[in-house]
Amino acid sequence: MKGYNRVMEIFWLSIGILIVLVVTFMGFKEGFDSWGAYYLFGIMALGTFLLRRYMRKRMEKHLKWLEAEKQKTKQ
Repeated sequence: MKGYNRVMEIFWLSIGILIVLVVTFMGFKEGFDSWGAYYLFGIMALGTFLLRRYMRKRMEKHLKWLEAEKQKTKQ
């Protein structure tokens, strides 16, 4: 599960960066009036990356805490 979470973080980060780059390129090419709203998709992808990263770190801390509690009860 740890590997899957890391792969999905990298996926969302790369998708977010790719969308921002493409929208910026198309904005310069065709005008930001028609392409500016598509930045929302890039922001959503980067937000998903940040949320997944936060939840992964939170889960890792919780698993360490559970392991420490398990060690305490064995003693």
